[in-house]
Amino acid sequence: MNSNIAILEIRGATGGDEAKIWANDLSRMYLRFAQIKGWKTEILDENVSKINGQGAYDLLKNETGVHRVQRIPQTERYGRIHTSTATVTVLPEIEEREIYINPTDLEWEFFRSGGKGGQNVNKVSTAVRLHHKPTGIVTSAQTERYQEQNRRIALTLLRSRLWEAEEEKKLQTLGMARSAVGRGMRAEKIRTYNFPQNRVTDHRINKSWHNLEDIIEGRLEKVVSAFILPCTPRP
Repeated sequence: MNSNIAILEIRGATGGDEAKIWANDLSRMYLRFAQIKGWKTEILDENVSKINGQGAYDLLKNETGVHRVQRIPQTERYGRIHTSTATVTVLPEIEEREIYINPTDLEWEFFRSGGKGGQNVNKVSTAVRLHHKPTGIVTSAQTERYQEQNRRIALTLLRSRLWEAEEEKKLQTLGMARSAVGRGMRAEKIRTYNFPQNRVTDHRINKSWHNLEDIIEGRLEKVVSAFILPCTPRP
């Protein structure tokens, strides 16, 4: 496992269109944070990005879980506050030798990319979707110009997802699936971003920060570090 590489998957959950907007806002927040840190970023697929920098995975791994937002959506005509959620999953990049994948367990699908990337990407079936038959896990990639590059990305994502599934099994076996120590699980509500009160709250450590706009702009070092560093007792 490379502790300097983190793969982020962020998807809208509860809240319809506002949840999708919130997922995009979170993606931008983490990419801005990476930029501030001087880390390299790469878009692997829709809602999936790769961050490469010193200690990136170690710092971001505890961001996995449900992120809730309370705010007035741009589409809200009556000024009502809505609550929406998005799931953040942070995975390490797993090398081929770490997890064996039987080629006969794979089902590939190729299609034309719907995103940007030039004529070759849009006119040729360069995008790939990979189905792992034993687990039902599906990964996809469409940002690269050539099919082979997207195949490698899809396999990389699959190895990370298989690793995650094994880790969750281990935690459940040990009765630690809901523990606030270590990696969070996808279904665990870890943080609330309350815009009317200009406050972010991490529910695992019961700690809040203000200046929400700065945090959304990527200045979240104090937030992501708080969970792995000893918290200063409140006066």
